[in-house]
Amino acid sequence: MVSEVSIPGEEIPPVSPDDSLGTILIVEDDPRMQKVLARTFTQERFRVLVAGDGQTALELFRAERPSGVILDLILPRISGRELCQMFKRIAPETPVIIVSAITEVVDKVLLLELGAEDYVTKPFSPRELVARMQGTLRRQRKPAALDVFRFANCEIDFRSMNARRSGVPVVLTAHEFKLLKFFVDNVDRVLSREVLLNEVWGYNSYPTTRTVDNQILKLRQKLEPEPANPRHLLTIYGAGYKFVPHP
Repeated sequence: MVSEVSIPGEEIPPVSPDDSLGTILIVEDDPRMQKVLARTFTQERFRVLVAGDGQTALELFRAERPSGVILDLILPRISGRELCQMFKRIAPETPVIIVSAITEVVDKVLLLELGAEDYVTKPFSPRELVARMQGTLRRQRKPAALDVFRFANCEIDFRSMNARRSGVPVVLTAHEFKLLKFFVDNVDRVLSREVLLNEVWGYNSYPTTRTVDNQILKLRQKLEPEPANPRHLLTIYGAGYKFVPHP
């Protein structure tokens, strides 16, 4: 099922593309949840599109290139996990917020590493979900820094999501690009694990700060000349981490 939403029995008219704050694709197979989310986003002046299965969502994403996606995990035809990967390959800059009843930490970390901007566990407040999407879109609309950033023997192209070290391609995950971009935007600033979790992972609180440590360890292994003795992604004991491009 796919539609541009006008909500039967409601007084809320659809928002035209010219008047909207952006287009939100809601991928959800529960008609009641579709209606609640469509109404809430429409009230906040978003144009809303709805897909009730994974294949339709993929086709709609390719055709419409929405501003953001609300994505359920359990869907007919293509799973939410697969869709998240596909969306990020097509348009890495488009924010995806996962909604699911799954509460396992491992599943949350996996989805965030696939590139999702946030993860909301059911049941949730529709208003909170809108606020999270609005915050994500605001952060994206900040003036862009240089698309290509160079430090030491590394060259990082954030727009095309390509990385090279000494001219040799390096494979970074979508979430590793996101973490590195935040460091680049905050050069020489000491960043606590809590700040990184909130700003990069999108959580105000998180079950374990080891998530940050593990991601930085992976970045060091891929980008540092000597990962065991890092020169750029530095640990500031008792405080967090600092990125120094030219030590």
